[in-house]
Amino acid sequence: MDSSILIESFAEFAKFKNIDRPTMMRILEDVFRTMIRKKWGTDENFDIILNVEKGDLEIWRNREIVDDNSEDIWDTDKIPFSEAIKIEPDFEVGEEVSELIKLEDFGRRAVLTARQTLIQRVKDLEKDLLYQKYKDQVGEIISGEVYQVWNREVLILDSEDNELLIPKGEQIPKDRYRKGDVVRAVVQRVEIINGTPKIILSRTSPQFLERLFENEVPEIFDGLITIKKIVREPGERAKVAVESYDDRIDPVGACVGMKGSRIHTIVRELENENIDVINYTDNMELYIQRALSPAKIGSIKINEETGRVSVFLKPDQVSLAIGKGGQNIKLASKLVGLEIDVFRETEGFEEDIDLEEFSDEIEAWVIDELKRIGLDTGRSVLAVTKEDLVRRTELEEETVEDLLKIIRSEFESEAETESESEPEENNN
Repeated sequence: MDSSILIESFAEFAKFKNIDRPTMMRILEDVFRTMIRKKWGTDENFDIILNVEKGDLEIWRNREIVDDNSEDIWDTDKIPFSEAIKIEPDFEVGEEVSELIKLEDFGRRAVLTARQTLIQRVKDLEKDLLYQKYKDQVGEIISGEVYQVWNREVLILDSEDNELLIPKGEQIPKDRYRKGDVVRAVVQRVEIINGTPKIILSRTSPQFLERLFENEVPEIFDGLITIKKIVREPGERAKVAVESYDDRIDPVGACVGMKGSRIHTIVRELENENIDVINYTDNMELYIQRALSPAKIGSIKINEETGRVSVFLKPDQVSLAIGKGGQNIKLASKLVGLEIDVFRETEGFEEDIDLEEFSDEIEAWVIDELKRIGLDTGRSVLAVTKEDLVRRTELEEETVEDLLKIIRSEFESEAETESESEPEENNN
């Protein structure tokens, strides 16, 4: 193969792959030097001259002329006097000879190997450039076109036809993709699998929602408002805690926008995900109240040792606090970083009984388990449903049924005693 054909074909391939000229020159020289080392064992006394535009290649071998009887006559950088005068009759011992090496001198197999190596080097470089490009964009939003939809993932092509993936777990459950659709997502992570970069996108990540807010709310982009924390149930509900560094700016109002103009754009992108934007505060009780909105809280009891919060509400507010499928209380717990337990407030004053009073009928470890979740009186236990007690404790359903029966019967017997004593008091 002629050197000009080899270089021109490589140059065209490299240009197609968007490889810059210095990089292309470096790859070419590296490949040719590898060929030289394989043939002569070293490339130290060789010069390579490349002209990519013209497809020219010159390889010069430089050697010092020594006497035919010299001890170092076999060194790779030496040439016997008898061989040197065949190249140029006027040469003398001690001078340097520069000999032009043709590509054909390496043999056909070596040249074909060089061609394959050049192409592979460009492909490897392309993979490395792709990896570096997206490694720097982790956490940023990008747009791509849906190319293929599978059961477990969706293949997206970017503007340069690079392949990106959105796994099933990173898709919003309500997302429906068709070939040709333009999709926005955040770069979640970049992996190298079997030498090939794999770019994973996400639409369920809190970072995706954060970037959408930055795009829609100039005050966040400019740093006047900061997002303190985001928690999500993708496609269903999200809570976003925001704080303003400028007292003149209402962070919640700025994020929502005039008549909800800013938040609606984000909601549509997230398949109508319900987004609660709340004011962040260092006051934990107030923060918990805001996190549980739209429910109105009666009172709060925080146990810092156990990391749990007991929240007491009127009966009509309990379902609001818990939310559909427990979403509201689950997200509120994640937002404030504490496990929130909801209790119904009892109407008026009712006498209560400490759990220790039941020690004859309820085992100590059961009482300890109830106290662990903030329940230390009989009425506080009765205020929680059987299902909630099973979910929040390590107790079996049968054990819960028994203890509820014991506590309930105690209050019923007390009520009967009171009702029996009332007539006697009236007779007096």
